[in-house]
Amino acid sequence: MFLRHLSYFVTLAREKHFARAAEVCHISQPTLSAAIHKLEQDLQARLVIRGHRFLGLTAEGERVLVWARQILSDYDGLRIDLTGLRSGLSGSLRLGAVPAAMPLVSCLTARFSSAHPAATVEVTSMTSRSIQKGLDSFELDAGITYLDNEPLERVRRIPLYRERYIFLTGAGSRYEGRRTISWREAAGERLCLLSEDMQNRRIIDAVFDSLGIKPKPPVVSNSFLGICSHLRYGGFASIVPHTFFYVFAATRDLVGIDLIEPAHTQSIGLVLSDRDPLPPMASALIACARNAGLAEALAAAAACGKNDQPFQSIVQNISLDKDRI
Repeated sequence: MFLRHLSYFVTLAREKHFARAAEVCHISQPTLSAAIHKLEQDLQARLVIRGHRFLGLTAEGERVLVWARQILSDYDGLRIDLTGLRSGLSGSLRLGAVPAAMPLVSCLTARFSSAHPAATVEVTSMTSRSIQKGLDSFELDAGITYLDNEPLERVRRIPLYRERYIFLTGAGSRYEGRRTISWREAAGERLCLLSEDMQNRRIIDAVFDSLGIKPKPPVVSNSFLGICSHLRYGGFASIVPHTFFYVFAATRDLVGIDLIEPAHTQSIGLVLSDRDPLPPMASALIACARNAGLAEALAAAAACGKNDQPFQSIVQNISLDKDRI
């Protein structure tokens, strides 16, 4: 009963509305209110600021919320762990990934699904800041994000690969046929970049800033699909991770050119809450990430467009942290 009341309390804190929380919990509003009142009696603390409607949590309520999320997460992990001992891992792996990592996320999740066929995987494209919040609130089991740029706190880190950057332009542009282009040259083009709330964009801006350049792209998007659309039909150029072509390798009307001066790279990897014991889903994912075959799978993904010009110079070189996976 105490766990059920904690669950109601966490739902109320998320929904910030008694009627909506009751609906999510499949109970009546009076039942929800009574459960919250009973929880306050048990803990001898006022948790909710009440008026004619939900007004927020008290200071004690905020502290209880942190503990409640962890207690419920640990209880769910315990049940999954015990079930796994009897019949194999089941349930859902909740994974958040920055957009730049989405092209390669299947290299990891496919291995997880193969090793645990009774489990499901939920992959959500998220900013690195949202991944931090998801891990802190126990709404995510793991994330894939940048490790050495704006690093997340209170997490375990497992490097997967290094991201590098390419200049993307339409076939027939004045840069077609070149193998490299400098960041300074790229800054002079009509760019479509990710929006500033995306960490990949902030990395790109930092490289430009190191050169004393302030790019002003006329179009921004929070989606690589949106960028691809503008590249193909809007006459724009862009700067994207080299993994872009693992998804868009058949886009023959685009030309990718390695960016140099500087040849900048960033580490992307797996992040998990730094707690012990780890939830069963997180532990199983770590085992897949440390599997010796993962580096080879990532390398195979790099070969997806190897024979397709003009992408040969782009897709044949992926820097993997093989010794650290």
